[in-house]
Amino acid sequence: MTRNAQDTGVGELTAPRPTLAVNEVSCERDERQLFSELTFSLFPGEAVRIAGANGSGKTTLMRGLVGLNIYLSGQVEWIDEGTCPYLYIGHRPGISSHLTVLENLRYLSRLHGVAATDDHLMSALSQVGLAAFDDSMGNQLSAGQQRRVVLALLYLEGMPECWVLDEPFTALDRQGVAALERHLSAHCASGGSVLFSTHHEPQGVAYRTLWLGRNTGPDSGPERGDP
Repeated sequence: MTRNAQDTGVGELTAPRPTLAVNEVSCERDERQLFSELTFSLFPGEAVRIAGANGSGKTTLMRGLVGLNIYLSGQVEWIDEGTCPYLYIGHRPGISSHLTVLENLRYLSRLHGVAATDDHLMSALSQVGLAAFDDSMGNQLSAGQQRRVVLALLYLEGMPECWVLDEPFTALDRQGVAALERHLSAHCASGGSVLFSTHHEPQGVAYRTLWLGRNTGPDSGPERGDP
């Protein structure tokens, strides 16, 4: 998937390889075509928003791209760096009610191969406004706080540079939404990439929108968030 730049007179340049290349991906569930022949790429430094009506297949697509949905057909190619190239955060927070906030974050980080120290974990919790709740049990948290626990993964060093986020703004208050928007923008500015689904239109984040369930095709093209 390498694209060569034009000769500039100082040697041939090679454009960055896409972090993710999707070619003619389709999905049919219960005799209903959710989407057909989707083709798009996600490059370092880029954000792509997956949008569409309820039931259009946003979660199905995202789970399929990370290998959690067997109903997809077509080609999905991740850049091969010898390790898992993406951090996937699903629509449900997936935290344990029987662990504290700190214990949940420690467990989730280790699932992704990151053995963060307690100081680093507490720093990440501070970034999402949960430093004072580190010893609270998972079942004592609001929906927004549960979402913040898993989003704290985005502030830990050593995580993959590509983030796949299914409805990351769900249950967040305005302050949480604004903080996440700033963090996504900073991540892309530093060369990371983000694939995310949401009905929300993020502010301050430059992104392309991949529409599902529209007759205009899989990628409507020009829509972008404010840089």
